[in-house]
Amino acid sequence: MAQQTNKKEAGAVQMSSMERLTMRVSSMINHPIAQERREVRIHRLDTDGEMEWNEIVNAILEADGIDLTHNHEDASITLRWEPSEDDQKPAQVADAFDVEEPAPF
Repeated sequence: MAQQTNKKEAGAVQMSSMERLTMRVSSMINHPIAQERREVRIHRLDTDGEMEWNEIVNAILEADGIDLTHNHEDASITLRWEPSEDDQKPAQVADAFDVEEPAPF
């Protein structure tokens, strides 16, 4: 049994700190509540390196349509964005009574 565990551990791929930070920020931005509010507050964790944090903040600053605010009281950042054109279009739902093909009789 010990050999199986060692093989699994040896095959595991370690994520870099930048990859972990990117995944965390991405999941926070894509969270349904953040998407509904078009706003998210992201805190820098103790495990987030200075270089990685600055890199992700700079990448967000370069993105079009995102307003980034530095929150000095807790060193977090708040992201806000406007809805895209696709978000503003009402969803078109097929009418249950619309018949696409004539009845065969």
